[in-house]
Parts: sequence; structure tokens; C-alpha cells
Amino acid sequence: MKRTAVLTRASVLGVMALSSALVLAEELACVTTEWKLIGANHKICVDSFSDRQVPGVTCHVSQAKTGGVSGSFGLAQDPSQFSLACRQTGPITLPAKLPKQQVVFSEDTSIMFKETRVIRMWDAANNTLVYLAISRKLIDGAPANSISTVPVMPWGER
Repeated sequence: MKRTAVLTRASVLGVMALSSALVLAEELACVTTEWKLIGANHKICVDSFSDRQVPGVTCHVSQAKTGGVSGSFGLAQDPSQFSLACRQTGPITLPAKLPKQQVVFSEDTSIMFKETRVIRMWDAANNTLVYLAISRKLIDGAPANSISTVPVMPWGER
């Protein structure tokens, strides 16, 4: 029984560490794509987030949101339709030990088992940050993806 308690504590600490590394996005706006008589309309929402470990980079993610009655109650599964754009918005400061790949954003797109995830990769040979958005589903994964790159360059007079 002690082993189970230790594993549970370790799992909780792991989730806490992962969630502290992820950022919360700010919803900028949503646009209706289909009017629904009952429940919320189908829409596309645009979120903005900054990479917490690489100051000077901001990403925008647009995602389809399912409306209707199930969407109004948060029970709908959103389609794997999204787009990603990341840009240098200030001086980029790379940390001393930048992981080759790291999850920087995650958002659930269904009540269970499905999420949109943004992973940052470091292309050292080209001095470029690569951001990859994917749809993750534990069962029957989706190949939907989007990519954006940010070359690390001087900013202003720096």
C-alpha cells in the first residue's frame, strides 16, 4: 500500500510540474461559423499565449468550437481543426538548457481523451524555434497538425 501512495504522490507532482510549465491562453475573440437554433453557435476562437520559457515569442492558435446543445454544456467533441502562428514579439532570450522538444500549450477539445497540444522544438542547426500544433486523442489519434517557425534573430538595436 505504501508503494501505491508514493506512486500517487509522484503522479500528482508530475501533473503539477507539467501544468506549471504550460501556459494559459488568452481568448482574443470568437467568430460564428454556423448559427444554431438551439444552443451555442459553432465558432472559431483565437487564443494568444507567450512561451514562458522563451521570452520574446508569442503564438496564436485558432480552433473550431462545436456549438449546439452539447456544445453549450461542454459535452461536445470539437473537431481537429486549428491553425498556429508564432512570431518574435520582443528580444528572444534562450534559456541555458533548452529542451530539444517541450509541450508549451495544451487545451482539452472534448470532455475526455482529446486535446490540442503545441510542442516547441529547437532546430539548433538553423537557430530556429519550431512550434507544432497537434490533435491528440488517446483512442484513434488524429493526424491534424499545423507548424510555425521563429528564427532567433536580433531585436531592435540588440
